[in-house]
Amino acid sequence: SHRHRMAGNVFFISMLCMAAAATYLAFMKHQMDNVFGGVLTFYLVTTAWVTAKRRDGETGIFDWGALLFALAVGAAMVTYGFEAAKSPTRSIGGVPAGMYFFLGSVALLAAAGDVRMLVRGGVFGRQRVARHLWRMCFGLFIATGSFFLGQQQVFPAFLRKTNVLFIPAILPLVLMIFWLWRVHIRRTYP
Repeated sequence: SHRHRMAGNVFFISMLCMAAAATYLAFMKHQMDNVFGGVLTFYLVTTAWVTAKRRDGETGIFDWGALLFALAVGAAMVTYGFEAAKSPTRSIGGVPAGMYFFLGSVALLAAAGDVRMLVRGGVFGRQRVARHLWRMCFGLFIATGSFFLGQQQVFPAFLRKTNVLFIPAILPLVLMIFWLWRVHIRRTYP
């Protein structure tokens, strides 16, 4: 619908601004885990938006560039994961190796999806909706997790003690799973 498109464009622009600002601030503070999170969010949201804007079966040079970008980001994150795993604390800057492996795996899985899309000559129907949905929701999941769990000091102490901040941090992931189930299993969108 027209309203969904307008809301999606506003969401897309706000997520790009947030991801770019987060990446810049993290880079200035030498927080590579947050740099990777911001860059991955930027990539996921951008490719999700492009998927929604195009018609079924369309691809372009942008998709090849996005694939190379995802491969580079994923390889860098996995490399940082191995470096963290080798360190005596099993972390870099307080971030455990598992977090680098997790985000690196997401980037590499997204790159695999890009390869699949390019080989097939685009995405069609439900696959197109699912690609748009999981990339937007996962980008939002990274953002909400970074804010509600990574910046807990900005919230009142009584909220931090109740662990209620986990709810908005995890909610995009839960909603993503629900809507992917609706799209793929119930075949809501033919």
